[in-house]
Amino acid sequence: MKVSVDKDECIGCGVCAQICPEVFTMDDDAGVSKVIKPEGSDCAKEAAESCPVACITVEE
Repeated sequence: MKVSVDKDECIGCGVCAQICPEVFTMDDDAGVSKVIKPEGSDCAKEAAESCPVACITVEE
């Protein structure tokens, strides 16, 4: 699994970090989500599905 965030599309809502804090965190300086565990976790797919702007990619 490979997880990434399109920082140009991210609106910084924080849903991904709330759903899956072991994979995502909020970059307070940039105001967007940041992947801290690119190899992913089971919750990464749920976070991607919950993203309001669909900027999270989870590759199997």
